[in-house]
Amino acid sequence: MSDATLKLVVTDQAFGNTRHEQAAAAAAAASFAEFYCRSEDEALEAVQGANAVLNNFAPMTRKVMAAMAPGAVVVRYGVGVDNVDLAAARDLGVHVCNVPDYGVDEVADHAAAMTLALARKLDSYDSGIRAGEWKIGAMVDGLRSLRDTTVGLIGLGRIARAYAARMAVFGCRIIGFDPFIPEVQIRAAGIAPLPRDEVIASANVLSLHVPLTPETRHLIDATAVARMPEGAILINCSRGGLVDEDALAAALVSGHLSGAGLDVFEKEPLPAGSPLRQAPHVIMSPHAAFYSDASVDVLQRLASEEALRGLRGEPLRCALT
Repeated sequence: MSDATLKLVVTDQAFGNTRHEQAAAAAAAASFAEFYCRSEDEALEAVQGANAVLNNFAPMTRKVMAAMAPGAVVVRYGVGVDNVDLAAARDLGVHVCNVPDYGVDEVADHAAAMTLALARKLDSYDSGIRAGEWKIGAMVDGLRSLRDTTVGLIGLGRIARAYAARMAVFGCRIIGFDPFIPEVQIRAAGIAPLPRDEVIASANVLSLHVPLTPETRHLIDATAVARMPEGAILINCSRGGLVDEDALAAALVSGHLSGAGLDVFEKEPLPAGSPLRQAPHVIMSPHAAFYSDASVDVLQRLASEEALRGLRGEPLRCALT
């Protein structure tokens, strides 16, 4: 392809500026266009003939990617690529990349903050005081010490290990499951390796750190929830589809689970009719665990640098296809 035909497109972003992206386009003498796509049709129109596409949540389907230039690169802002049809990308010769190494501390901090708030039942104290109460026993019914708390992790990647280190500082016992990481590495991180079902059945706090795939969808369903200990807490700062939200809401209403910290949901924004909106002891954030001024800038810079490599035909840093 000749330089005159190069085209860099941002399908959607929520960062407020695209200075890194525009700089990448200029460095490759490529045209630049920015959109706010939500639907497949909007994405299809935006990426016509694009050589590099920076993508947040807009659907990257077979139909959309077929409209790109031959050998195009799609760079996903972030770690997960569940909105990208990877099989179609391989068929079409589209190169897909992610940015797996930004915001690790932010997500670990966010998950830990949710855990601490729920474990210490801060929402119950706060609502009790606002209702005119002051007696501890009237606001909470028992409170487990963090030193007596078992934190279980499903998935033991960078973020999970950073979260585990934070919770270990409070004296928590850390257990985990990840079939892709050698046991010696798991133990070296201070985590006791256990089978997945045993982690689910033993953890007072269960935190999810796996990608969304057909195999992990509704990993935490009604059966898994029923296996969790009475009064357990669920933390999900990974992908919303990992959890059956109806089953989770029912367990919170019944009191089987004592709380949930959720940064991600099956449908985002969270629908007005979601049962989670009425369930007790839920802390929610809008897919914002990654967010800080520093992490967003790093994310955009790394994604833009990957797009530039794609435009120049150079080896990609984090290629998935």
